[in-house]
Amino acid sequence: MSVNKVILVGNVGKDPEVRYLDNDVAVANFPIATTERGFKSRDGQAVPDRTEWHNVVAWRGLAKIIESYVKKGTQLFIEGKIRTRSYDDKDGVKRYVTEIFADNIQLLGKKSDNPAASNQPASVNTPAQPQSSSPAASSGAEETFLGNDDTDDLPF
Repeated sequence: MSVNKVILVGNVGKDPEVRYLDNDVAVANFPIATTERGFKSRDGQAVPDRTEWHNVVAWRGLAKIIESYVKKGTQLFIEGKIRTRSYDDKDGVKRYVTEIFADNIQLLGKKSDNPAASNQPASVNTPAQPQSSSPAASSGAEETFLGNDDTDDLPF
């Protein structure tokens, strides 16, 4: 058995680029930064923050939702899969690109947002077809987007 699952929480590095292919199929691409906070070791040596950049790809209804709600600086929770592809550049050199193909995204807000102002993050799952949004039950909460991805029913 093998598992290809990625979970990231980070900030979008630039506004998503959304393209529409044949039959109105949308694809969104954007970078997300994750940062491991620095610390001081027991001997007093400072270990600096470490930031990693990830290229994220989202398709169809999820891409359309990203186009409407995600901007540079938005904090996201992303679940997906790692995929690596290769291509030959203009000089004939083989290049490799590693991407995160998003299955589920939760909108956590922007880095500068006040966390106390938003009690519930918006949730976005990859829908087979775009779903309409409906307001969350509590007043002042963000909208929740639900798809039909029920492949993972973790109790936590």
